[in-house]
Amino acid sequence: QVQLVESGGGLVQPGGSLRLSCAASGTTFGVGTMGWYRQAPGKERGLVAIISQGGSATYRDSVKGRFTITRDNAKNMVYLQMNSLKPEDTAVYYCNAFRFGASYWGQGTQVTVSS
Repeated sequence: QVQLVESGGGLVQPGGSLRLSCAASGTTFGVGTMGWYRQAPGKERGLVAIISQGGSATYRDSVKGRFTITRDNAKNMVYLQMNSLKPEDTAVYYCNAFRFGASYWGQGTQVTVSS
């Protein structure tokens, strides 16, 4: 089992920045791709960014150039640096990890972009 705990969400003004962190614990040997997903009210959960164990990253189009995903394999951490935030980025952000075909989720952290 892999446990994921997110932190770093909050309220920020448009144009501001936030950094989300996700700590993986438990049986972390073999954790592969990790990533961030988000779910806004009334919408389905969707991919924000994912990163392979080797550091190859993929982003949804709407966050390219604004968000950066990184990971520290030694610390079992994944991060999401979010810059130039927009109101439409408001959502609950979830950390995800794959390990030997199983998908694990964190409890989510709220990000609200509003003036």
